[in-house]
Amino acid sequence: MFEQLAEQDFASLLATATVRTVGRGADLFMQGDQADQFFVVLEGWVKLYRVNRDGAEAVVRMVSKGESFAEAAMFSGARFPVSAQAVTDLRVLSITSRAFARCVQSDIRTAFAMLGSLSMRLRMLVQQVEQLQVQSAPQRVGSFLLKLCPPGEGNASFKLPLEKSLVAKRLNIQPETFSRALAKLRPVGVEVHGSVVSIESIDALREFCREDEVIAED
Repeated sequence: MFEQLAEQDFASLLATATVRTVGRGADLFMQGDQADQFFVVLEGWVKLYRVNRDGAEAVVRMVSKGESFAEAAMFSGARFPVSAQAVTDLRVLSITSRAFARCVQSDIRTAFAMLGSLSMRLRMLVQQVEQLQVQSAPQRVGSFLLKLCPPGEGNASFKLPLEKSLVAKRLNIQPETFSRALAKLRPVGVEVHGSVVSIESIDALREFCREDEVIAED
């Protein structure tokens, strides 16, 4: 979002920003709050979710390091359509709508950068809808694991950044289905012990999920 900004404008914008440290389980904002700022995750994970009238929770998006959220709500001048909760210890940068508006007025490239960011977000949402419609549960889980892998081929080993129940919600599957999906990934070289994931071949997993490298890195 910020790579198109002139150095002076970027420095001016950052001068107005606030860095917050938020503990796991704390809320950044609630559904219906006034949308007067947006956020960039510096460290950790954020859950964006909605709660319906019956109290059921639907996870809309999981946001991780380097990603931004709440831009569209802020520029609509409305209220946040979702709630945001830290699911790990979190460091987040917040920028107010007034500060960003001044930056846009100073350099029109800021507006184009924002449009580019929202366009990329739309692309990701389209991919998610496609996954829900055409991918099996093991393929959805595999695709999620691919996003946590380094680019390229070879093997990988990492710790799940989220509880398995949250990953299941993010993928719109039941926790027991998530466990069965992990078991079905063993033949393609995926082993999970507790929260530690080992992948024997990233390329083999990508082939199983029918994803090319560009999609896997989005």
